[in-house]
Amino acid sequence: MAEFNSGNVRRIVVRGTNWVGDAVMTVPALRKLRALFPNAHITLATRSLSADLFTDADFLDDLQIHLHSGVLSVIGQVREWRKGRFDLAVVFPNSFEAALVAFLAGVPARIGYATDGRRALLTHPLNLPEWRRSRPEVFYYLEIVNQLERLGKNMEASVTDRDHSHDRSPDGSLRVSDARRRAALDLLRRHEAGGNHGGDLQRRPLIALCPGSINSRAKRWPAERYAALADRLIDEIGGEVLLVGSIGELDVSMEVARLMNGKALMLTGKTDLAEAVAVLSLVDLLVTNDTGPAHIASALGRPTLVIFGPTNPLTTRPFSPVGQILLHPPDCAPCMLRDCPIDHRCMTAITPEEVFERATAMLGLRSRSSEFNLQVAGPQRAS
Repeated sequence: MAEFNSGNVRRIVVRGTNWVGDAVMTVPALRKLRALFPNAHITLATRSLSADLFTDADFLDDLQIHLHSGVLSVIGQVREWRKGRFDLAVVFPNSFEAALVAFLAGVPARIGYATDGRRALLTHPLNLPEWRRSRPEVFYYLEIVNQLERLGKNMEASVTDRDHSHDRSPDGSLRVSDARRRAALDLLRRHEAGGNHGGDLQRRPLIALCPGSINSRAKRWPAERYAALADRLIDEIGGEVLLVGSIGELDVSMEVARLMNGKALMLTGKTDLAEAVAVLSLVDLLVTNDTGPAHIASALGRPTLVIFGPTNPLTTRPFSPVGQILLHPPDCAPCMLRDCPIDHRCMTAITPEEVFERATAMLGLRSRSSEFNLQVAGPQRAS
């Protein structure tokens, strides 16, 4: 393994993950990287899909966004990385392409996991940790930075079955500026939030539901159950219900809305990621499948209830004390399949009644859990 001198590191590039949820789970690693190199210039190279997560990040200096895929993406990234004159590349994804870009760009020090036949492309290849499938994914990314710290102390970097970060409480929080939160509240009002209760948004629970998932239909709790849950939240506790998600999840949100007796505020596909993050920073509760918003809301400190079925909660549950999960795993779970080949029993075992009971209990933990004053987005007096 090549020698490493942390004192020579002035410019760092981090190859970010591709999916939104994974990107949130890299935040503790990024925060620790900043702590290790407080004076270095840190650039996060990521796809546009998740870039807006880091709009207000205080642990990054720059964002580099790549829009293409395949050969065009590699060529473009190599060109930009060479311009950056980076001293160190931290490669989070396991893909061959991610390490290839760092190699072709000539970054002197390149650290990441030795997966996908890319050991020769990394100056500091790391073995996969034995605990990967049994501990939260945040530690998988954080371990790369832990090993970087060891290298800086002239210690041998070698991933073992011990998780060096597991005894600490890494900071996975995301922050949203007051300006963005004011804009989010204005957005809610423009979409007639409060319409079910005479426009009174401030005193009622604001509850977001995310019934979709982009990369797996098997992760979706049935639409009719989300509809039943939404109606109870409106009728029994006077909640304002938002349907959130990307444009690719609009079909399932529309199905939920069609099956409801009441009316939800439809935001699915109507916000970009930066706006969605700001909206989630205002909610009192998010109920969701195992998908990106689950990680976003919990990282924002918003109470989050995640309905699990085919995926592994040991690795992908929200990494936050305000995140809770609900599951009734059958023998076949977690299967990690994108479509259930049988009867979707992992999801149908979970009833609207128990989700409602858990949701109302979580809402009772904090009354208007956002510390943000929702009146600040109202009409402003001239000074």
